[in-house]
Amino acid sequence: MTAPVLIFGATGGVGAALARRLVAAGRPLHLCGRRPEAVRALADELGAPSSVCDVTDTDAVSRTVAEAAGSGLSGLVYCPGSIVIKPLKATSADDFMTAFRLNVVGAAEAVRAGARALAANEGAVVLFSTVAAGQGFANHAAIAAAKGAVEALTRALATELAPAVRVNCIAPSLTRTPLAEPLLANAAMGKALAEQHPLRRLGEPDDIAATAAFLLDGSASWITGQVIGVDGGRSALRVRG
Repeated sequence: MTAPVLIFGATGGVGAALARRLVAAGRPLHLCGRRPEAVRALADELGAPSSVCDVTDTDAVSRTVAEAAGSGLSGLVYCPGSIVIKPLKATSADDFMTAFRLNVVGAAEAVRAGARALAANEGAVVLFSTVAAGQGFANHAAIAAAKGAVEALTRALATELAPAVRVNCIAPSLTRTPLAEPLLANAAMGKALAEQHPLRRLGEPDDIAATAAFLLDGSASWITGQVIGVDGGRSALRVRG
């Protein structure tokens, strides 16, 4: 039997969409998240084992990997993230530290804990950045800095863990997930944000999950160290007036 894919942050929009995709493709999973009821509900829906894990707790991350990796791991996906949108004058040192702890250190600890189990199965890692890391958006200093560090981490880990483990990163633009709900609560604001993308719509969780599933698959076996934009064209194209 194929070793499982461990999804950290499985109950978020992208994590849940990816979990459903992988189950439909016959991939075994181990799900984890920090909210017990949400984790249990998704695990019951998909018939998958699960763990409750706060990714800012290094010991909890190590325990979760040990629970998941009885037969090794074929993949590890780190979905937890944050959206910190504030002008620099209102962004505290704690805002920066919290963003780095969740987005960068949490990802590094998850991969550290899972590296041996992944190597035993020639597994793959998928991390997440944001279009803002490469585009210089105002009021994004904390999150852009943290996600830029995730992109650098991706390249460093891809080098260090090669050839046994592939490591790639997806950089989405604004996607309709629970994390983004405060930004999209106003319909007019949501429409305006969608119009900033050449494809004239916001992302859906399954847009991102489809790319993550591909990167976990053997068909992506010659892809590593990449940051892949799944962003409606926003990182590369300018919107026509």
